Amino acid sequence: MFVHICESRVNKSDSDMDYKLVFAALETVCVDNISILGGPSDLPYGAVATRLVTCMKQIQEHGRVLEPVVAGFTAVYHHYDFDEQTPGNGYRTLVKVLQSCLMHIIHKGRYIASNYNNAFFRADHNASEMEAYCNALCQLRALLHLAQRLINDNAYGQLNSFQDGDLSKRFVQEYSSMHKACFYGRCLGFQYAPALRPFLQTIVISMVSYGETYGKQQSGLGIAALSLLTSGKYVIDPELRGAEFERITQNLDMQFWKSFWNITESNLLTGFSRIASIPVQVNFTMTVPPVSLSLPLASDPSLTATVSPPLAHWGPGPVHMRLISYEIREGQDSEELLALSRSDPPPITASQLPWVQKQPLSPWLILHIHGGGFVAQTSKSHENYLRTWSKELNVPILSVDYSLSPEAPFPRALEECFYAYCWALKNCHLLGSTAERVCLAGDSAGGNLCITLSMKAMSCGIRVPDGIMAAYPATLLTTDASPSRLLTLIDTLLPLGVLAKCINAYAGTDCQTVQPAVVSSSLSALGRETAVLLSDLTQGASNWIQSFLDPGRTSGGTRSLSSSQRRLQNNETNGTSAHSSKQNCADHVEYPEGFQPLRSECLAFVHPTSCPVIKNPFVSPLLAPNNLLRGLPPVHIVASALDALLDDSVMFAKKLRDMGQPVSLTVVEDLPHGFLSLTQLSKETEAASAICLEQMRTIFQQENPTPSLHRRTNLQETSMSTNHSG
Repeated sequence: MFVHICESRVNKSDSDMDYKLVFAALETVCVDNISILGGPSDLPYGAVATRLVTCMKQIQEHGRVLEPVVAGFTAVYHHYDFDEQTPGNGYRTLVKVLQSCLMHIIHKGRYIASNYNNAFFRADHNASEMEAYCNALCQLRALLHLAQRLINDNAYGQLNSFQDGDLSKRFVQEYSSMHKACFYGRCLGFQYAPALRPFLQTIVISMVSYGETYGKQQSGLGIAALSLLTSGKYVIDPELRGAEFERITQNLDMQFWKSFWNITESNLLTGFSRIASIPVQVNFTMTVPPVSLSLPLASDPSLTATVSPPLAHWGPGPVHMRLISYEIREGQDSEELLALSRSDPPPITASQLPWVQKQPLSPWLILHIHGGGFVAQTSKSHENYLRTWSKELNVPILSVDYSLSPEAPFPRALEECFYAYCWALKNCHLLGSTAERVCLAGDSAGGNLCITLSMKAMSCGIRVPDGIMAAYPATLLTTDASPSRLLTLIDTLLPLGVLAKCINAYAGTDCQTVQPAVVSSSLSALGRETAVLLSDLTQGASNWIQSFLDPGRTSGGTRSLSSSQRRLQNNETNGTSAHSSKQNCADHVEYPEGFQPLRSECLAFVHPTSCPVIKNPFVSPLLAPNNLLRGLPPVHIVASALDALLDDSVMFAKKLRDMGQPVSLTVVEDLPHGFLSLTQLSKETEAASAICLEQMRTIFQQENPTPSLHRRTNLQETSMSTNHSG
């Protein structure tokens, strides 16, 4: 399948870039640096010059091997797109990420060649930078080899290896042993939009600082003090930071992960977020008691169906929700609704604000389901962009605070979301809507629940929503290999170890079901858990800024240099170590003679997602039979080209299209998984959120849904095109 082609163009940012030009530039940079630093000279750098020459020779060798590999991918990866107008799949992404790495190397190499005689040239720092990208290039070479295995072993046009369990097992084993720290140190976030890199660095610094003190027998103040003392060293030593982040994510403690990401629930952080977000007149939480509901059947409204309250694991229980509305509408200040409120203080009513004009019922309603890997966050974490949606669409939004795993595994969350949907249909007048049009919206795990909720509504005969907007949804809750899932090796926000833990938690593997206490006390405990982390986050950010104000601090100390040199020495002796590596890890993928990826000093244990629950169609809708998907409302998927779950979105969109179901796929560039929660950080994330908003507007304004819509979007372009097909 791999053939050489004369020319192929790959999208990079806002311009098409010929991969041959990139490799030619790389070769030139390598030759120039080797010539300048390797020949007789009076340069004062000594051992540093030797390190750079060794590094450039390895980069040169990697580049010469990778060029024909990239040529092969560019010749065939269009066969795996949704269609010609929507170029996006994991194979394209791997090539894009490789080119991003090469462009950083080229830029740094040109800088070194032009400035090595400069009196202010930081030789150690630049050598460490180049060594880090050399390590990253070595690992990307290994990922492209794994992608070659996938493209050769999978069926034509198939991105997931459903039938090859052995290949998926080997992929997990490779992840467990491959070195990843280089992607979390100096190379952190190189593939993403530049505006997001400071945020990612702050997150990693905060996590490793918190991880060092997590679990110690200290008071909250003591842990905070320890974290403050340790965060600085992770700023000045990127290699140490990367190694510690790898250690944390290799063998993840689920409670640590939950407490870290629930930082967005803290009152202090959400208070700052609300200052910068759009003010709304209605924003309060409420608890709906577990009573049975009667709704008309979609096929015959004269008949009714009874919807039971959530029952799984611990029996009937209430469902928690948040109502957000830019303008106060009829019913939203009714005594019946306010009686359900659990906000403290109680929400202000229109009667208390006589100058506020109450608006009539809206014909539209959004039911939102938040993401967080089924294990973390609530509607509070996503409140910022929900406020924007409510204003821009002039629609009330009901967001579901479903019970989280591992305490509440499948199907508890689905039952609660379905019950919330049915309750909203029956009580829409209390929410400020007539519910003539209802849109489901969710991201990641929430996107999964939006789809499966609609499947459940169809199976129960209840009215289905008028459309679904799913941002980077998880449609396949397995560790089956796909080209985009190879990105879990380098993904800061979604490493494979984290993904597998979340999947197993939702599937109920090794879970301890616990009925949640009153939510207000849970959130109070959550605030106590994450109060320490807020201090780390602030300290990490200030230290990160200080590192720019004082460049000498990042010159790459002795520890950093020894770490980089050790990796390079391992890489240099790959041919010798390959045989021993194969003997120690017999199940590893076989690589070309003389090449082995760098191996981690901290092996991971990734529990395979072998539980039968994960193949339940209401867990993994990509595996659902056609009869459970036929009749779904229009599904609008907004995916990211750099997301490890990209292939899930592409394959699910293909499946719906091939069934004749209305579906759209939009692929945005340069953003990570979870970009909706990063809306305020960059123009790119704002544009992506606006795309999600426009998809919901399409659902509300559609006359007769079109069978299929597809689009790919580059966020750095100001114009977008939409194509229609039957």
